Amino acid sequence: MTTAAAWTELTTVEELVDLLGEPNARARDKGRTALLDVDRAWLAATPFCVLATASADGRCDASPKGDPAGSLVHVVDDTTIALAERPGNRRADGYRNILDNPYVGLDFFIPGRGDTLRVNGRARLVGDAPFFDEMVVKGHRPVLAVVVDIEEVFFHCAKAFLRSGLWKPETWDPNGVVPRRAVIARDVEPSGMTLEQLDEYYRPENYEKGMYA
Repeated sequence: MTTAAAWTELTTVEELVDLLGEPNARARDKGRTALLDVDRAWLAATPFCVLATASADGRCDASPKGDPAGSLVHVVDDTTIALAERPGNRRADGYRNILDNPYVGLDFFIPGRGDTLRVNGRARLVGDAPFFDEMVVKGHRPVLAVVVDIEEVFFHCAKAFLRSGLWKPETWDPNGVVPRRAVIARDVEPSGMTLEQLDEYYRPENYEKGMYA
């Protein structure tokens, strides 16, 4: 293993630009400040996104969010969207960050698509609102909603997905060298539960029971 002393570190924007070059005009200027019809269609079709946040002192969090397509995102208007929070582990790392620092970044995925839709803006946490009635899943309203005032929206190219082969099932090996979830929980998240108990807890039909209730 090499030490950091042998690394060539970039410490200025000029060094970064010298290495990467400048973006072309289409890439540089593609950001928009309001949703188009195609953006609304994408948000209606996405079942999954990643919400990136940072606290005032720079502690970062990137949290996955998922719901059935059509239920993940509520479009309030052309410059405002809302994401539902469902029952979880209550850590709320990203939400604590938002209370500290409202700036967020979101990346919205459609399974099988290489391109993604990115949204940057300022977020707030809302405990209830009339639009919660439009975000009901399996009879349950959101616990809360993250409302994002859009400052920038744009589509991101497919190169990362093409390089990774993420959507190619022939490359998948979910049960390969990484142990199953129950084993990980036993080894790195001590709870006093036995492996048999953890296997039972993580059985899909059991684990899924608390997703919305």
